[in-house]
Amino acid sequence: MLRPFHLAFPVHDLAAARAFYGGTLGCAEGRSAETWIDFDLFGHQIVAHLDPAAKPVAVENAVDGHEVPVPHFGVVLTMDDWRVLADRVAAAGVGFGIEPHIRFVGQPGEQATMFFRDPSGNALEFKAFADDSQLFAT
Repeated sequence: MLRPFHLAFPVHDLAAARAFYGGTLGCAEGRSAETWIDFDLFGHQIVAHLDPAAKPVAVENAVDGHEVPVPHFGVVLTMDDWRVLADRVAAAGVGFGIEPHIRFVGQPGEQATMFFRDPSGNALEFKAFADDSQLFAT
């Protein structure tokens, strides 16, 4: 069994982070304080830390015809969970930086992917594979 990862990241507004991660994405909230909030992101611990001056990095790299934001983070989901999340994010009116689609079609590592940003501008990618053994395919 894979162990959960931990990621701490900056946000400029904790209330907006709570609404986005807890409300829009449906992440259960763990411990919190005046300057941070723990969230359960599909079994992984992410922590939004307050930095009122936080500014997103605006670097993008070309991947399969799309401009992928760097840095970004997310989770590899099951295909069913990926579809549910894509629908949930779209229904919440969150704009996609890269719309949900299948990339590397017909190639090793074919995957469903989508990119969007949180209210502080942090880029997130969620992906899924029809065959999880293709995660590290070359």
